[in-house]
Amino acid sequence: MRVRITLECTECHHRNYNLTKEKKNHPERMETKKYCPFCQKHTNHKETK
Repeated sequence: MRVRITLECTECHHRNYNLTKEKKNHPERMETKKYCPFCQKHTNHKETK
């Protein structure tokens, strides 16, 4: 079953991206490098609740 997640910028704490992920295959929180339009650069984004 896929669940919706939200990714939050680790620098400015804006919630920029909504994704889905397979909870069974990836139970840990996701972290990826994505572009933040508020910081205007690529930053790490972490999964929020």
